Amino acid sequence: MALVKLLGIAVALAMDAFAVAIVVGTSLRSVSFRQFFRLSWHFGLFQALMPVLGWTVGLTVRRQIEDYDHWIAFALLALVGCNMIRQALGLEKETAAEKRDPTRGLSLIVLSLATSIDALAIGLSLSLLQISIWTPAIVIGVVAGLFTLMGMTIGSRIGKLSRFSHCGEIVGGVVLLLIGFHILWEHGVLPL
Repeated sequence: MALVKLLGIAVALAMDAFAVAIVVGTSLRSVSFRQFFRLSWHFGLFQALMPVLGWTVGLTVRRQIEDYDHWIAFALLALVGCNMIRQALGLEKETAAEKRDPTRGLSLIVLSLATSIDALAIGLSLSLLQISIWTPAIVIGVVAGLFTLMGMTIGSRIGKLSRFSHCGEIVGGVVLLLIGFHILWEHGVLPL
């Protein structure tokens, strides 16, 4: 596979991770090195592993997965997005010390899965074309990790601005929902 095509695929796959990283950076406002590392490592790792998984599965279950993979991604993004909105509106009472860190625990895993579902389909496609998966998986993972770092940096700068900090989590939750709806639209579920 040509390097230009591979980079194009990697950048396209990294766009969801980039958008989610901006949302996470905005909601955290001040991002530590550990948070940068955790989110970029997990997004990059999941983006690299999902094509390998898709490639391994190959044709055997392609039909079953492609019928609902977009619904899985939508459900995961909607779950996290609605949770962010609920927290921002105060529907979930918690102090600043109890505020959840989306770069830890179940939120991190859910976001990593949600942003990497499309990479599974790429792996399936590469399997059909009988292309080795190892180089594409590494490039896809590295690009996703780098885009995540850039997104978190941009998001944390936006979150530090006082006028944005109050509504950052609400906007972030809405953005995650919009990404989910966009995935449904791309798969022809939502007519426009």
